[in-house]
Amino acid sequence: MKYALIGCGRISPNHLEAAINNKLEIVGLCDLVPEHIKILLQKLEMEKENFPEYVDYHQMLQEQKPELVAIATESGEHTQIALDCLEAGCHVIIEKPIALSLEDADKIIAKAKEKDLVVCANHQNRFNKSIQKIREAVESGDFGKMLYGTAHIRWNRGPEYYKQAPWRGTWAQDGGALMNQCIHNIDLLRWMLGDEITEVFAYTDNLNHDFIEAEDLGLAIIKFKNGSYGMIEGTTNIYPKNLEETLYLFGQKGTVKAGGKSVNIIEEWCFEGQTENSEEVKAKNSEMPQNVYGFGHTPLYQNVIEAIESHTQPLVDAEAGRRALELVLAIYQSAATGKPVKLPLEKCATMDFVGRFDKKED
Repeated sequence: MKYALIGCGRISPNHLEAAINNKLEIVGLCDLVPEHIKILLQKLEMEKENFPEYVDYHQMLQEQKPELVAIATESGEHTQIALDCLEAGCHVIIEKPIALSLEDADKIIAKAKEKDLVVCANHQNRFNKSIQKIREAVESGDFGKMLYGTAHIRWNRGPEYYKQAPWRGTWAQDGGALMNQCIHNIDLLRWMLGDEITEVFAYTDNLNHDFIEAEDLGLAIIKFKNGSYGMIEGTTNIYPKNLEETLYLFGQKGTVKAGGKSVNIIEEWCFEGQTENSEEVKAKNSEMPQNVYGFGHTPLYQNVIEAIESHTQPLVDAEAGRRALELVLAIYQSAATGKPVKLPLEKCATMDFVGRFDKKED
């Protein structure tokens, strides 16, 4: 299967490595800054590889005709690139978030249906061993009635991170901590607790990053249609470095905690009448990745390839990407209005919140 990558920045090594691990034929690497491609290949010790390189993805699509394209550019460019790739007949993997507005997410979904193509939102943490094991327990009903769950993302992002790519932290191209760093765990919380949400109430703030436009802290309470509740705490203010990303799930008959830097370790595993040894479950389903990106890209790619070949939907399809986006935007809207927000949302975008933290009251 012919594969191309658009955007060769911070996350690109995970994508290229996943493509190689899945034996895809790499027919193009594209970035507006050619130096980024050189750095990418150096990181993977692949300087001698002679992959076709482009600065114009339109030219790459026309000349190479890839079957699968991964989009790992700044978030604000995802929509147009995805639509162009779909129009050219390519299946796509889109880095999170799938878009920065619900209208744009809907355009991607509609175009994929029109062209009968697969779209995957790159929420790779769904493929963590820990998360896959927890999901089995959810689907098996081991928790009994789900009561509530919490997602904590306690990370650090300093000035250098934003200097590396000035689009980060802007409303037009990114959003803040919730949209960029926290959306993976937000996706997991929503997925585990039943997906259907009735109401969200939230606060967001910019406490320590006056050099970005968006939030560095988000706190939210979520009411699910099935009667369970969720809580989100997401921040990039933790001193002096990333502390943890955790997911708690509490049911009538079960308690689980996934922790580590990126919910990659099962730290608590307790169910009524369980037959598995808790310590064995923890040991077998925990991983220690070198960074917060984990090991999920390779199995995510495998899942997408299987979906393409079997004409089915991947685990994290475009609709799932839209749901994660919708929840972040609902949090933004609630925090901006000071009121609970009802779901589903039909229209909302990061650009609706321009100037949100420009004039803060003392």
